[in-house]
Amino acid sequence: MTPRLDGLSGLPGGVDRPSYDPEAHGTGIVHLGLGAFHKAHQAAYTDAALGARGGDWRIAGISLRSSDPAAQLSPQNCYYTVIERSAERSRARVIGSIAAALHLGTDRLRVEAALRAPETRIVSLTVTEKGYGIDRSTGGVDSTHPAVSRDLENPNAPVGVAGLLVQALAARYAAGVSPFTLLCCDNLPENGSMLRGLLIDFARRAASGLADRIAAEVAFPSTLVDRITPAATDATFAAVEKMTGRRDLAAIETEAFSQWVVEDRFPTGRPAWDEAGVLFADDVRPYEEMKLRMLNGAHSMLAYAGFLCGCRHVVDVMRDKALNALVRRHLSAAAATLPPVAGVDLGEYAESLVSRFCNPHLRHETHQIAMDGTEKLPQRILAPAVASLDSGQSPDSFAFAAAAWMRYCLGRMDGDARYNLRDPREAELAAIAGRSAQAEDLVHGLMGLPGLFPNGLRNNEAWIASVSGRLRLMLEEGVRRAVDVEASEAVMDADGISSANG
Repeated sequence: MTPRLDGLSGLPGGVDRPSYDPEAHGTGIVHLGLGAFHKAHQAAYTDAALGARGGDWRIAGISLRSSDPAAQLSPQNCYYTVIERSAERSRARVIGSIAAALHLGTDRLRVEAALRAPETRIVSLTVTEKGYGIDRSTGGVDSTHPAVSRDLENPNAPVGVAGLLVQALAARYAAGVSPFTLLCCDNLPENGSMLRGLLIDFARRAASGLADRIAAEVAFPSTLVDRITPAATDATFAAVEKMTGRRDLAAIETEAFSQWVVEDRFPTGRPAWDEAGVLFADDVRPYEEMKLRMLNGAHSMLAYAGFLCGCRHVVDVMRDKALNALVRRHLSAAAATLPPVAGVDLGEYAESLVSRFCNPHLRHETHQIAMDGTEKLPQRILAPAVASLDSGQSPDSFAFAAAAWMRYCLGRMDGDARYNLRDPREAELAAIAGRSAQAEDLVHGLMGLPGLFPNGLRNNEAWIASVSGRLRLMLEEGVRRAVDVEASEAVMDADGISSANG
């Protein structure tokens, strides 16, 4: 039987491995959300930074829900393999930056000890948009979120992000230990400010007197993160075994491209991430907005339309001529809503995204991207839709994306095959879909969901008509027909613009 990866010895010469001795470095980071993206992104950057400059910056990774990440990593001494794939080549790289893998449900005392330890100077997070329990209308906590409501009632054994972090900060203050820096790495606009508002509001509700200290003393740098990372499959594990000669149940595949832009506000220090390729900036917002509207927005649009057309993976979408045209249109429309971004040509950025989406080695499932739509739509689709309307530009691509999401909310394909929405508001979506037989009813019902669509869209009759017309075609003639019609119109519009510019 092939031995399991549990160290660095015996690996083939073509496998990249840490250039430092992981065991000689202490832990300085706790990460909440020990999933595939963290292993492909922050942990990989930290591994490179340790190789460049060293330091006690290894990571204690914590899974808040599933015990699988800890069960996969712990028997391997937390070593794991990343397969980095470009269209031209693939390489295997063993990462040594994770020192411990914990599960909150079974390792609570160790989790709390790690968060309270004076050596912990940074707590980073990738818990997905829905994991925070934020009320988007206020910027504070959503008291109806299951983890938030539970933690407000049981603050001594928190299970959610806000409760866990406020408890840890309270314990550090009580022990005379400086607060850690909080580094949000999820796809949320101004994610540092978002996390700050969440914790201050939770602290006001649960821990009198702590909110002002958090506001004054805790650093919340904002970040942009970018690396397409599909869920691992049996094919991933087979490829790793072939490349490394080791079984690795924690292995992941990702693209060769990676980007991390961070505000450089770390009062108690940080790894040498700049030597690992991180861009430190005074203001992350232009980069963040570019990525959310272009990459993430196009991803959401192609996920809903592509999934409903039977395209299982992103690369299948890009091989479809009509869907490919709609992806390109969406990238152009999103770019038109953005101000100039220093050092970035938005046209070249769009072309790079098309190339990344076309990578044949990344089997990124459209159904995976489609999940959690009510958490993703506001920043990816709805904000640029408002911007396009405000500037007098056509909102057609955003209206099509919104219509495709609404059609997806029915939970059935055109042939009546069923699927799960995998959305935190799935019950609300299903209730609206169940009583909305006509396109207009479904549009008004979904746009009426509290805290989702901004007033700039809810009160815009032209927008409502644009979405309703597209949704009506999807319902009456099928999504495939609607995609083909939309693509033909998009191509004609593009030809008209080219002729005018010529």
